Amino acid sequence: FYFRNKHRPFLLFVSLLHVHTPLITTEKFLGRSRHGLYGDNVEEMDWVVGKLLDAIGKNGLKNTTFVYFASDHGGSLEAHRGNARMGGWNGIYKGGKGMGGWEGGIRVPGIVRWPGVLPTGTVIDELTSLMDIFPTVVHLAGGVVPQDRVIDGHTLLPLLQGTVQHSRHEFMFHYCGVFLHAVRWHQKDRGTTWKAHYATPAFQPEASGVCSGRGLCPCVGDGVTHHDPPLLFDISRDPSEANPLSADTE
Repeated sequence: FYFRNKHRPFLLFVSLLHVHTPLITTEKFLGRSRHGLYGDNVEEMDWVVGKLLDAIGKNGLKNTTFVYFASDHGGSLEAHRGNARMGGWNGIYKGGKGMGGWEGGIRVPGIVRWPGVLPTGTVIDELTSLMDIFPTVVHLAGGVVPQDRVIDGHTLLPLLQGTVQHSRHEFMFHYCGVFLHAVRWHQKDRGTTWKAHYATPAFQPEASGVCSGRGLCPCVGDGVTHHDPPLLFDISRDPSEANPLSADTE
């Protein structure tokens, strides 16, 4: 693996097919994991990322390369083959891919590496977004984001380097297609994150947490429940979004 641009700035974007249905796994990794075909996919993805990081190191670029690893959405809960879950698992978080606002669909890994520049082993519990990648890359390249429009993202560098303690995001809006389903507010003076759901998918079966009858939760129409007043959660204390707050309880 040779970097043509090893002596000048480069941007390498790798969009992996792995851990996305239909879970195409090469023969070398079939049966590697104790967690079925999805686990095999994770193992192969891990191997690919490892090869890329090895190549960065072998080309002498380890301490001059900013690496950001993330996903564009949480696991797809509707993806099954028989009893086997094909689309991943979202742990304690409710919902999954394509659901507009539930945490299981929008909380994703955000893993950063830049030896010698960023401190190791740091966990940052602040609100960031994939929209932050663009201004971060522009910042690293020494450029300035367009000034003739609102840019939704913010550079991650001050937060990652510890020069600021809080994300610049106060509000984050969560859409399903073009429809606003939820919004979160980070109340910085209290360290609390509130989340309001204006619309949620109507699960099938009702208590299942998935839209198995449709294959994918709809964004609008009879497959969506509208909430007035909105469902309100304190994500700081209830990350599973299990207990909506009300005037009677809070």
